[in-house]
Amino acid sequence: MRNEDLRESFVVGELMQDGVLAMTLSDIDRGIIGSAVPTGEILAFGSFEELGGGAFTSRREVGVINIGAPGSITVGDESFAMNRLDSLYIGRGDHSVSFKSDDPADPARFYFVSYPAHASYPHKRVTQAEAHRIDLGEGKTCNERTIFQSLRPGIVESCQLVMGFTCIAEGSVWNTFPPHTHDRRSEFYFYFDLDDDARVFHFMGKPDELKALAMSNEEAALSPSWSMHCGVGSGAYSFIWSMGGENQEFDDMDHVKQAALA
Repeated sequence: MRNEDLRESFVVGELMQDGVLAMTLSDIDRGIIGSAVPTGEILAFGSFEELGGGAFTSRREVGVINIGAPGSITVGDESFAMNRLDSLYIGRGDHSVSFKSDDPADPARFYFVSYPAHASYPHKRVTQAEAHRIDLGEGKTCNERTIFQSLRPGIVESCQLVMGFTCIAEGSVWNTFPPHTHDRRSEFYFYFDLDDDARVFHFMGKPDELKALAMSNEEAALSPSWSMHCGVGSGAYSFIWSMGGENQEFDDMDHVKQAALA
């Protein structure tokens, strides 16, 4: 694949547009990536023919993380206040779902991922402080980072969705290395907190067919279950990771030896 073919197949752009609810349906586990930035009117899920009609959540679960200013999400008759880096799990059901900013001039910036769901579980908000925190890496290998597991077993019950975010420390650039695969689930990466001229080089593909995607701020990379993945930035950055598939165990991965990369 040429660069434009890779981007067309594995990169989701045009996210976080002011006043817009945007979404992309992928054929990778039928996952959906989207965003909502309410700058005036409240933004809400509609009914989509591609999903069989009815409420967006009729047969789906959704994970949302706010990377902007304070806002709120209303699910049915429940309202959840969402500060920066708060997460919300929305369970399957015929719910109305809408997004609102506390101050439309300084809007919330909601990123969401959705997968098909076979059962209904309770909605739940998880603050950054309530997420499971893991500090990894070290400065000498340029991969010092903090992982926040917010929507995961033990915190939130879900069908297949697990979700959280990782913050790279100043002076570090790698989000994980050596890379790894996990054949039992796909993963989506959403990069944020990058300067306009900064880039993250997201590596994917088979170990002996390494490909690189140059990712800008607030773009998402789709990682199929067969693809290894890791990334390195031109400076510190953050990213939201989300996974769906057969296994929800975070450590269920197969590491790729550096010598196998080509």
